[in-house]
Amino acid sequence: MTMEMKDSGSVVLTAYHSHSPARIPGMEQSFVQDIPSSHSPTSRKSFHRCRRINRMLSNESAPPPAFSRSNSQASMDSTSMDDFWCEVESIKESSEDGSEEATLLEFKPADEGELEAEWLQDVGLSTLISGAEEEDGQALLSTLTRTQAAAVQKRYNTYTQTLRKKNKHTVRDVRDIFGTNDSSPTFETVPVSPVPSNGIQLPGQKPVWKSVSSNSCLDCGLDKGNPSITEELSYEVSFSESIMVLPKTQEWPKPQRFKKEDSALPKFIVRKSRFGLTEVGDLSPEDMKKIRYLSLIELTAFYDALGVELKRNRAERVRGRENGLFGVPLTVLLENDQKKFPGIKVPLIFQKLLLKLEETGLETEGILRVPGSASRVKNLHQELEAKFYEDTFDWDQVRNNDAAGLLKMFIRELPSPLFTVEYLPAFITLVEKISKIKLQLQALHLLIMLLPEANRDTAKAFLQFLKKVVANEGKNKMNLWNVSMIVAPNLFIYKGKRANQQEMQAAATTAHIVRLLIRYQDILWTVPSFLISQVRKMNEAAMNNSKRQLMFDKGVRKLLRRKTMERERPERPEGAVTFPPYLQSDIPEGVIRVYAPLHSKVSMAIQLNSQTKAKDILARFHCENSHGSSQNVKSQIQSLHEIGGNIGQHSLDPDAYMLDVYRANPQAEWVIKPKAS
Repeated sequence: MTMEMKDSGSVVLTAYHSHSPARIPGMEQSFVQDIPSSHSPTSRKSFHRCRRINRMLSNESAPPPAFSRSNSQASMDSTSMDDFWCEVESIKESSEDGSEEATLLEFKPADEGELEAEWLQDVGLSTLISGAEEEDGQALLSTLTRTQAAAVQKRYNTYTQTLRKKNKHTVRDVRDIFGTNDSSPTFETVPVSPVPSNGIQLPGQKPVWKSVSSNSCLDCGLDKGNPSITEELSYEVSFSESIMVLPKTQEWPKPQRFKKEDSALPKFIVRKSRFGLTEVGDLSPEDMKKIRYLSLIELTAFYDALGVELKRNRAERVRGRENGLFGVPLTVLLENDQKKFPGIKVPLIFQKLLLKLEETGLETEGILRVPGSASRVKNLHQELEAKFYEDTFDWDQVRNNDAAGLLKMFIRELPSPLFTVEYLPAFITLVEKISKIKLQLQALHLLIMLLPEANRDTAKAFLQFLKKVVANEGKNKMNLWNVSMIVAPNLFIYKGKRANQQEMQAAATTAHIVRLLIRYQDILWTVPSFLISQVRKMNEAAMNNSKRQLMFDKGVRKLLRRKTMERERPERPEGAVTFPPYLQSDIPEGVIRVYAPLHSKVSMAIQLNSQTKAKDILARFHCENSHGSSQNVKSQIQSLHEIGGNIGQHSLDPDAYMLDVYRANPQAEWVIKPKAS
């Protein structure tokens, strides 16, 4: 992969933001490790360049930046960032030798009001700009919490005020949208129920949890026996609503330095509600699109509640290559791969590189950190481009460090960063402006929900691999902080702008973000239940709007009457699976009919009680079909799906209490089928 540096120095840390951080304490120390004499001349060259970077950052003659120290300014206590800077130098050298292609991202300045207009479009409220009365926008607005509505109102106010200044056209009054008497909203947030304060220590507050068994939780953090603090997370109430209002005289906690020890990170436990937990792949694409709308609104409301500006980049779209492997957009790669392997979610080349490293490289000392041969990596790159899709590439010839180099090259050479250009500043801000790790994690969680599907699935596969690398620390000598320092410049670097001293000093910030991504990834891929509840309400509102439209459509009503008179309603065949449960009047309350079209026994009526779980229904079908189903069906991971009603499709947690799910969506169908991988 290439990133041409040349004179322009066009490799940049995405820590770019309007408020430049101070010099990081500890960066005046030497950042360069002793490099073994066995390293190649290229590595010795990196050694001297790392020293030059160190001198540049510690140059006392450089004018100090004017800034206000942020709450959680990135700093390390006695922690060297050697690996980070040497990785930056390695990236620069790979661009200089021509092994990576330079694709510059041009940034377009936004006119006044354009950012707000783009924000309204990104959250699915383009109707507020066009003035059209569309049902989707109305349904979304009807589900918003008070803090979310305030965030929308604030952006819409800014947008309309800008238009009035420009005298472009008449815009809708905000009072017509939100039904308020005053177009000036109040942005102070208060909790809607006695929920945890999300890291802000306030007295007299106790968490409220649904009653679940003690082992029904997602345990994400450090190994058992570690002396770190254990905290609980709740998904029942929106993050922005659960932030307490702080007195104006009260100041935020003073910034804490980053500590590289794993024990510095708290252990988080997510208690399962009676609906269980839902992962991003458990919902239909249509519902995940609504999750992204709501996540951006919630993220904005969350930052507003904390008094933090949600920064966005506005980059021109850059078209990457339309064929090949490296430098090709993820969506294009997937389109090409899905022609041969329908349903694939992660590009084949990326999967193959991960598989190669998982099979042979997890125990390699210094994996990811120790660079491969630049010439070998360049040759392998060219050979992969020519032979990969012909299935003639010899993977046995690839050394582990070279495979790691190719993996990092693939990530760097994406035309748009894995975590997207638009919201990279928000990733940086969540660490620089938010001091509590619990709050950082909640912001990070919403940012992950915002990712496009291809980026999210690829990032998930990558982070799962990194977790395995850390798990083999005893043999590969790569702990969580080591891996984070190496990966950070590969994820948080983009091409098209000159790096300056202040931007480079965000090294510890980006490494900390990667550390959070790796450590808490099981939490980050879980969809908060309050967002799912809002999607249900949004779907119900859309259905109600459709019903009202149907009722007032005289032409449709006449057509239905005529059709009813012309023919009799056909009787439902015995054992038919085409009619949803809400049309089956013979099924009493609390009884569901479950379909399993791939099994020999295709349907079964199940009486629900307060203790019936999804896994109990799966076990019953497995027992009934233990001899009749095909071996292929038995080998697949089966899941109970909730389909229709107020949800598109939802693969249920085995621990979900079915009576609660049924009452939340009585019009759903219940189908057992393989879970999407």
